[in-house]
Amino acid sequence: MKKHQSLHLYFLCFVLCILTSCQNGKKSKEAVADNDTKKPNIVIIYADDLGYGELGAYGATELKTPNLDKLANGGVRFINGYASSATCTPSRYALLTGVYPWRNKNAKILPGTAPLIIDTSQITIPKILKNQGYFTGIVGKWHLGLGNGNVDWNQKITPGPNEVGFDYSHILAATQDRVPTVYIENGHVVNLDPADPIQVDYSNNFPGEPTGKDNPELLKMKWHHGHNNSIVNGIPRIGFMKGGEAAKWVDEDMADYFLNEAQEYIRQHKDEPFFLYYALQQPHVPRTPHPRFVGSSGMGPRGDVIVEADWCVGEFVKTLQNEGILENTLIIFSSDNGPVLNDGYYDDAVEKLGDHNPKGPLRGGKYSLFDAGTRVPFFAYWKGQIEPMVSNALISQLDLLSSLAELVGSSARGDDSQPLTNVLLGESENGRDALVLEATSRTAFRKGNWVLIPPYKGPALLESVNIEVGNSDQYQLYDLSKDLGQTNNLAKENPERLQELIEDFEAIRGKDYGGIEQIELK
Repeated sequence: MKKHQSLHLYFLCFVLCILTSCQNGKKSKEAVADNDTKKPNIVIIYADDLGYGELGAYGATELKTPNLDKLANGGVRFINGYASSATCTPSRYALLTGVYPWRNKNAKILPGTAPLIIDTSQITIPKILKNQGYFTGIVGKWHLGLGNGNVDWNQKITPGPNEVGFDYSHILAATQDRVPTVYIENGHVVNLDPADPIQVDYSNNFPGEPTGKDNPELLKMKWHHGHNNSIVNGIPRIGFMKGGEAAKWVDEDMADYFLNEAQEYIRQHKDEPFFLYYALQQPHVPRTPHPRFVGSSGMGPRGDVIVEADWCVGEFVKTLQNEGILENTLIIFSSDNGPVLNDGYYDDAVEKLGDHNPKGPLRGGKYSLFDAGTRVPFFAYWKGQIEPMVSNALISQLDLLSSLAELVGSSARGDDSQPLTNVLLGESENGRDALVLEATSRTAFRKGNWVLIPPYKGPALLESVNIEVGNSDQYQLYDLSKDLGQTNNLAKENPERLQELIEDFEAIRGKDYGGIEQIELK
C-alpha cells in the first residue's frame, strides 16, 4: 500500500490514541511528537499570469522550464485544471476560502489601498491546517486587501494575512505594478524609516512628485496603458506614493528576495508540520528579471522572468531536499489566471514572442471567459508518494481547501469546494462534474466537456491587451472534446444541450448574473 493511501487511517489512529490518553488523564507527548513528524508538509506555489502553454510539460517548445517540468512530469499533471477566475484577486480569494469569487462583490482586481476582502471569521486553508497542528505562512504576492480602509502604512497594518490564518506573512500588498512598493512582514513595512513616512493615494498625486505621464525622461520602462502614475526605480506605477524611500523594493531583486524568505521559512520550520503559500510575482508586469536572467529566454523580459521563476522553484525544491523533508512534502503548483503579453508596459513581450504560444491550444487569455483565461498549469508532486500520471479530471483551485482538509483529517469544507483528495493524489480521475468560471464579474459554465458562455455586452476584443474576452450577443456553446480552441459555436445546433446547461448554470449562479436579458434561443 502506498504511504498516502494510509494517511486517512493514520489520522484515525492518531485521534483514537489521543482519546485513549485523555481517558487516562494525560496526553501522550510521544504520540503527538510522532504524529507531527509524519504529517505531510504542504506547499502551494502560485504563479502570476502564467498561461496553459508556458511550460514544457504542457507543450511549450521555445521556453525552457526544466524544474517545473520535473515536478509536473513527476506528479499528477492536470490537463483540466482551472483557476476560479481570469484575473488575480478573485482567484486568490477562491483558492484560500473555497468560495466562488462572484459570491463576494469585492473580489475583483484591487488597488493597493483596498481593505481586506476575506472576512476574518471565514474558513481558510491556513486556518484549517493551523487547527491540525501546522505552522502556516505566506511569502510573496497577497493582493487581497489590507486593513479596514484608510491604512496607515507607518503603523502595524491589520487585519491582513495573519488575521485569516497565517502565523507568518512576508508579502507585497497588491501587485508589482501598484503602490505601495514595499515589503510587509507580519503587518509591518520592512526597513521603514519613521522620519520618512509613507503616503499612498490612488486618486491624487502628491505635490511635486514626478509621474510617468509628466516625466517620461525619468523612465527606464515606458508605459503603454494604465501605468503612468508614481515612478519607482524608473518604472511608472498604478497609484501615487510619497516617502518610504528606505523601504522601497528593488524590482530586479524581488524574485531572489522572496525565494530567500521561502527557503528560510523551510529551515526554521522543518521540524514541525508546515504549510507555505509561496506566491510568485512572475510573469506579472512589470517584468524585471535579475541581471543573471536577462536574455536567458530570447523573448525579452517576459520570457526571462518565466525562466527566472523556474529557477526559483528549482532552488526551493533543492532546499526541501537538502533539509531532508522533500519526501514528506506535498507540492501543488498552479497559476492565478491565463497569460497576457502587453499588460501595460512596452517590454518586447509581443515583438519577441517568436513561435512561443503562451495559451497553448486554447482561446483567450487573461480577462477572458474563453478557456485560456482560467485553464492553467496545475499539478501536484509528492516524491515517493504520487505516481506520475496525466489526469483528465476536472478540478478547480476551489477544491484545494476541502481536499487538503480531508487529507489532514479535518471535517472543514468550503462552500463551493469539493473534497477531491484522491484526484489530487492521482488515485482517481473522478473530478468535478461542473464548474462556474469567472472573468471580470462575468461568468461562464463548464459541465463535462461542454462550455456555456452566456451573452454579454461589451467588445469581443479587449484591444489594449489584444485578447478575446468572450463577449457576444448570442449564447456560445462549445464541445471541448472536439474543439479545444473553442472555434465552433454549437448553440444553434444543440438547443436541448444549451437549455440543459443554462438551467444547470442558473441553478448555481442564479438568473441575475449580468448577461443580456431576454435573448432568444435561436
